[in-house]
Amino acid sequence: MEIAITVSVIIAMIIIGVLWIHLLNGQHDERIAVFRYGDVMPGVRRRSRKGRRPAEHAGSPVVTAQQPREHRDGAADDA
Repeated sequence: MEIAITVSVIIAMIIIGVLWIHLLNGQHDERIAVFRYGDVMPGVRRRSRKGRRPAEHAGSPVVTAQQPREHRDGAADDA
């Protein structure tokens, strides 16, 4: 008789647990449905991945020409 009561209590707890998880999943789905995480913002396109560019050679420095800065009066700074 004790075995039957124990088994029925275990089965009842499993059923209550299944119903509770089902209820919580439904609430979670309703909350998630409000937000649109996967939509792309208007005017913003996703970048396509075409592969990585080869790395620049470390031995050759990049030289850029610097133009002289101008002062407020329009004269160039030669320093």
